Amino acid sequence: MSDAIALETLAGAAVISVVSELARLRVEIFRDWPYLYRGDLEYERNYLAKYADLPDATIVVARVRGRVIGASTALPLARAEPAMQQPFTAAGHVLTDWYYFGESVLEPAYRGRGVGVSFFNAREARAAVLGYHQTTFCAVERPERHRLRPRKYVPLDAFWTKRGYTKRPELMGRFNWQDIDQNAETPHKMIFWTKTLA
Repeated sequence: MSDAIALETLAGAAVISVVSELARLRVEIFRDWPYLYRGDLEYERNYLAKYADLPDATIVVARVRGRVIGASTALPLARAEPAMQQPFTAAGHVLTDWYYFGESVLEPAYRGRGVGVSFFNAREARAAVLGYHQTTFCAVERPERHRLRPRKYVPLDAFWTKRGYTKRPELMGRFNWQDIDQNAETPHKMIFWTKTLA
């Protein structure tokens, strides 16, 4: 049987059909480094369902033989959570200029096959269709000597730089979640990356 990866860009009510599968995937993938997120399926379902109510939001879904094996999200920064907006408003940016790329998740067996590049391409294409020229995403910053950091971990900075993104340390936010080795939520430093679309 073929294990060809098929991508589909969803928006609006079409998002509902994949909410449960994506919630499961997010909980599984985000337990790994560097997020170490102790996920909750109900929270994830509710979070993802909101995308169905935002016409300008986007979910790019990757499937193999019909099964969801990865996904990537995006939405106008003006419709994102306040914690995502705060670094931009504090720096004097106009929120409505920006299209925010949320998380990308992909099962380990399918990594290294160009899906990450396709996720960026699809979201950038959607941003352009919607009239956006500025895109951004954020990534967690973990201490180099964190006890759960894998020995062979390679940060994605080079990959993002190759996609045309610039790390913007001055655009730094803090997001709360519970790590897998913690008993309560703690703040995490998130650094934004930005790109101006051609």
